[in-house]
Amino acid sequence: MSSTADTVEVDFITPRHLAGGGDPAWITVPLHRASGWSHGDDPLMPRVLLSSPDQKALLRLEPDPDGQWWTLHHTAEPGWPAWYASFGARTPVELIAAFTDALTDPAPPAAESHDPFGPLRHVAWNPSAAGADGLVSSDGTAYVQRLGSAEEPGSWFVTATLAPNRPPVWQARFGAHTPPHLVTAFTAALADPEPVYRTAGEQRLPTLNPNIVTRKYVDVPAVYLAAALEDRVRSLAARPVGTPPAPIPARHSPPQRGHSR
Repeated sequence: MSSTADTVEVDFITPRHLAGGGDPAWITVPLHRASGWSHGDDPLMPRVLLSSPDQKALLRLEPDPDGQWWTLHHTAEPGWPAWYASFGARTPVELIAAFTDALTDPAPPAAESHDPFGPLRHVAWNPSAAGADGLVSSDGTAYVQRLGSAEEPGSWFVTATLAPNRPPVWQARFGAHTPPHLVTAFTAALADPEPVYRTAGEQRLPTLNPNIVTRKYVDVPAVYLAAALEDRVRSLAARPVGTPPAPIPARHSPPQRGHSR
């Protein structure tokens, strides 16, 4: 199937944690337009800074080949210490967006406790070896661990890799005081079996090995792709205040015929 002037060939990829980073605008544009975060930049530096309306949270996107590209710092609040979260360059934007969507949701989080391991257990992730506090995906390419102990829980680490004992493809890190419902939003997006899509310009897959990633090419109307971000902004801007958080919206493909390779 070949693209035309009215269609774009889109690559739907599973598992989603090996789909590459994607378009940063999926995160930055809704933060600015739907949630009122102000942005600043330095024309001499390849970085983006976004700060929340209350100035308590600062998101920095800064290409760093030796570190995390996305870093969010949140100041202390009454009854809650300061915390941070960071994400490597190849962390799919859909996973980071689940985190930032939960952070900016105007509705308060549900009163019940949140267990970031819960969504992973629901899709049959396995306990990690050596008794560590962690779970591993069934294919061995993703791992979620919490450091510390039951008495003094520590930071969370989420690692994607091409195989056990291989260097990380990306890593997400959440400080010990990161609100649990935010970490749970991230792990729920990680556990979601739905594929994520990448266009040719966004495609930076860590591997093309068909034994590790599944790819399905679909011709998608160009207007659909152009409208996807606008639809996301409108949906987030319309979230009501004072109701339980809505489920993270999935990005579904239109009803098109496709082929796999």
